[in-house]
Amino acid sequence: MQAIQDHRALRFLTAGSVDDGKSTLIGRLLFDSRAILADQIDTLEKRAFGTPQADGGPGFDLSLLTDGLEAEREQGITIDVAYRYFATRQRKFIIADAPGHEQYTRNMVTAAAGSDAAVVLVDITKLDTRSAGAGAPVKLLAQTRRHALLAQLLRVPSIVFAINKLDAVDDPAQAFDAVRAALLAFAAHANMAVAGVIPVSALRGDNVTQPPRSAHNALQAWADWYDGPSLLQLLERLPTVQERTVGDLLVPVQYVARDGAGTGERPRTLWGRIAHGSVREGDEVQVFPSRQTARVAEVRVAGARVDSAQAGQSAGIALDRQLDVSRGDWIATPGTVRETDRFSATLAWLDTEPAVIGRKYSVRHGNRWVQARIVSIESRLDIHTLETLDAHDLKVNDIGQVVVQTQQPLPIEAFETNRVGGSLIVVDPTSNRTSGALLVRAAA
Repeated sequence: MQAIQDHRALRFLTAGSVDDGKSTLIGRLLFDSRAILADQIDTLEKRAFGTPQADGGPGFDLSLLTDGLEAEREQGITIDVAYRYFATRQRKFIIADAPGHEQYTRNMVTAAAGSDAAVVLVDITKLDTRSAGAGAPVKLLAQTRRHALLAQLLRVPSIVFAINKLDAVDDPAQAFDAVRAALLAFAAHANMAVAGVIPVSALRGDNVTQPPRSAHNALQAWADWYDGPSLLQLLERLPTVQERTVGDLLVPVQYVARDGAGTGERPRTLWGRIAHGSVREGDEVQVFPSRQTARVAEVRVAGARVDSAQAGQSAGIALDRQLDVSRGDWIATPGTVRETDRFSATLAWLDTEPAVIGRKYSVRHGNRWVQARIVSIESRLDIHTLETLDAHDLKVNDIGQVVVQTQQPLPIEAFETNRVGGSLIVVDPTSNRTSGALLVRAAA
C-alpha cells in the first residue's frame, strides 16, 4: 500500500446497497475518534430513549449522526449526501455518506466526483456464502457492483471494499474469504484496482478504528484469521488525488472581479480553480472561446499577490490587457487546447426519463452551459456480466457509450487525463433535473 505523500485531508465516500451499514459505519468512525460533542450525544440519546444513557458506548442509533433529514429518520434510509469531518493524529478526513437506493444514485455520483477514495460496504448477511463451499462463487448485489463501477468510472483513485456485519454470521472466516474472492474476481474482470478488502462490524466497532489484535477490539476471535489493518489504518495510508501541476495550464473561469476596473488601479481578476498545470506572472495564456491571447500581469491566491499558483488551488489571474472574459470561459496555455463540438463519452444515466437519440439537453462543461444532443448510443454495460450490449436508449442507472454533439465548440479533454476538462453534467431543460454525467473518451 502506498504511504501518503502529504498531509492533505482525505475526501472519501461510503457507498453500497441500501441498509449495508454506511451511515452506521460513519457514525462509528465519528464516535470512536471522539469527533462528537458531548451535548450532541446527549441530544440524540434523549431523542431515542428520553434520557442520556450510561457511559461505555453510544445509547443511540449511530446512523442518526449523518441521517439529518426528517424523511431519512422516519424511513431509516439515507437520501441526501451528508458530509462529516473528523481527524486522527495522522490525518484529517472529509466523509461523504452516499445513499444506497437506486433512486438516489445521482447523489452517490455527486459525492464520488470529488473524492479521493470510496469505501464500498458489503452486507454479508444478504449474500449466500454457503454456496462457496460447493465451488460456486458468491453472487454480489447489483448496487454493490454499480457503485464500485461508478467510482471507477469517476476516477476515484482508491476503492476499498468493507465487508460488514461479520459478527452476525456463524463462520466469519469462511464467509469473509468467500465474499473477498467474489469481490476480487469482479474487480479483476472490470480492470479495477482495489486498495483493500477489510472485514468490519460497524455496529460493534470491530476492526473499524482498532485492528483485531487490539485490546480495544471486542471481537478477539478475528485475530485468529485476520492480521491486516483496520479500516481507519488503511484510510490513513491512502493517497489524495494529485492532478498534474507541471505542464500546460487549464482554468475554468468561475468569477470575474471588477474591483478597480476602469480606474487605472489594476485590470479585472479572473478567478477559477486550476484544473492542471501552473501559472505565474509573465506567462502567455489564451482565452476560450474567443481564442485571444494575453500575458499574466498578476496572480492572486486568497486575496494576496503571489509569484505562481498550481493545480488544485483557486487562483485569480489578471491579464496585461482588457479582454472580453466572463464566467464559463477557459484560460489555457496557447496551442494546447483543442475545441470540438462532437465527442465520444461514457454516459452514466440518472434520470427516470430514458436518454434517447436526438433529444436536446443542456450540458455544463466547467462553468459553461451549452445545448447538446445525443447523436448515437453505441452500447450499454451489463453490470452483472460486464459485457457491452446493443442499446437504443439508456434507462435510469444505465451506463453506456455515446456520441454527443454540442451547439458550440468546447475545449474538451479526455476524462482519463483530467477530471475537470473531461466531464460534463447533463440536465433536462424541461424539468431542470440532473439527468446524467458525461465522461469524455475522445473527440469524435
